[in-house]
Amino acid sequence: MPRSDVQSKRVTGTGSLGVGPARIRQIQILSTSGSPRLTVTDGSGGSTVLDLDFAASDSHSVNIPDDGIRCQSDVFISALTNITAITVFYG
Repeated sequence: MPRSDVQSKRVTGTGSLGVGPARIRQIQILSTSGSPRLTVTDGSGGSTVLDLDFAASDSHSVNIPDDGIRCQSDVFISALTNITAITVFYG
């Protein structure tokens, strides 16, 4: 299976990454106080592909094993609770 180059995109709010079909390889976040949570769907209104809770007031790196998580439509950040910023690495 041919591999694609890994790219990244940083966002500070919810919505589409605008990258089209992609595989999520890694996510880095900067959380604030409270109960930080990230939810990613396959496009707007699509199925949930990733739903994570984090510790408060820290930075976190989530490595996705193997070929990553496939989003057929687009990577869509549907919930960004108590998170200042997120960087998504995709291919």
